Amino acid sequence: MTAVLNSYLVITVLGPDNPYVVNQLTQSLTNCGGNILNTRMTSLGNEFGIMLLIEGSWGAIAKIEASLPLLEQKLGVVITVRRTTLKQPQLQTMSYLVHAVTIDREGIINDLAKFFTSQDINIEDVNAHTYLAHTGTRMSSMTFNVNITIKTHLPTLREKFMLYCDALNLDAGLEPLRD
Repeated sequence: MTAVLNSYLVITVLGPDNPYVVNQLTQSLTNCGGNILNTRMTSLGNEFGIMLLIEGSWGAIAKIEASLPLLEQKLGVVITVRRTTLKQPQLQTMSYLVHAVTIDREGIINDLAKFFTSQDINIEDVNAHTYLAHTGTRMSSMTFNVNITIKTHLPTLREKFMLYCDALNLDAGLEPLRD
């Protein structure tokens, strides 16, 4: 018996914040035979952004691709789509979660990305937002999921990271990601 190989799509959607978009988009994907493996959805000002990883048979993926222009027009959004494959697990890495909070300033996410790049650490996911503290100061809160090679000496990395964060006035922590 031959195994059915699934195909994969990455879909991004950007448009006005509308309570019907998520329902209509996910219903359309389901009706075409797609399965949502991963998604991120968030309000961005008055806009709403969605990123999805969809799995389906070759026919289901083709049907989804064909349906998107009409759905884009119907919902008043911009949709981009790209075929992809599943990422192979990184067996020689450990997943860690980094939390950081600081007074918001331009370039803070880039500063953290620069640190991880300098340590040959791969960033898997970033979630960041700003908020007003009770003092009225705008704060930035960030969470990074990173993959650290098993060859990395963790106490040394922690020390470098904490010194880097102290220099940037970041309240931060680095801990193993627990599934």
